[in-house]
Amino acid sequence: MQRLHPGVVLAGRYRMVRHVASGGMGQVWEAVDETLERTVALKIMHPHTQDEFALVERFRDEARFAAQLSHPNTVTIHDFGEDDGLVFLVMEYVDGPTLGGVLAAGPLPPADVRRLLGQLASALSVAHDAGIIHRDIKPANILVNGDQAQLMDFGIARSIDAEARTLTGQVLGTAHYLSPEQALGHTVGPPTDVYGLGVLAHEMLTAQKPFDKGTPIATALAHVQDDPPALPDDTPSDLREVILACLAKEPDERPDAALIAQMLSEPVAVPPAIAPVVDDDATVALPVVSRAPR
Repeated sequence: MQRLHPGVVLAGRYRMVRHVASGGMGQVWEAVDETLERTVALKIMHPHTQDEFALVERFRDEARFAAQLSHPNTVTIHDFGEDDGLVFLVMEYVDGPTLGGVLAAGPLPPADVRRLLGQLASALSVAHDAGIIHRDIKPANILVNGDQAQLMDFGIARSIDAEARTLTGQVLGTAHYLSPEQALGHTVGPPTDVYGLGVLAHEMLTAQKPFDKGTPIATALAHVQDDPPALPDDTPSDLREVILACLAKEPDERPDAALIAQMLSEPVAVPPAIAPVVDDDATVALPVVSRAPR
């Protein structure tokens, strides 16, 4: 995207200020909406991905799904547009690091995990009530603004009743955060996001990805077959119980997001950290795994 640099104006309205982050589908820039005179974030799709119809439609889905949600713990979508072949989203600008940036400094205290997990569960409860499944809960898709977590990137979200935009024999997601049913290519629903919360909470307490096996396929299979590593000894018993319930292999054994939010409502503060500019744990299309014989 050589044409993107500070000072460039997209759609006659959005003036680029600085590059913030890069991911698998595009770049994120801080910009100024010169019509409404406010700071916004622009998510601009990589030009080479715009040649693939399913990816462009997924980008449109992100705008449509996220725009249906109004919750303090989701990033607000303001606009969707195109400018001379560049497709972009206009989002609320959040002045804070990703959760990945926070975890780069080390694990979080259990009280902070309780706070963040409860907020994210509340946001997912609203999404699920609206018939939307996020399907890609991971640190890079969560911004931390002071003591608030805000969920973003509905790029592979789908309506509960919609057909997935994937090829036969593939599953979209990030290997470290796939639910067992995603890894196996089964139907996904709200429990898929709840499993993602469990993986996320485990990582917040340990600063380690609990099912990392070195390769995407081995990691996906570990979600299907392996128990999570032990949580730290200082994890409160009620928080431990919630996390392990979220990580149940069978979807119908997991609590729903609304119940998790209700159980984890104790406020605490989150320390600041530096946000990374590249999402190395990218969302990709993975082959469906099979259970290994026991």
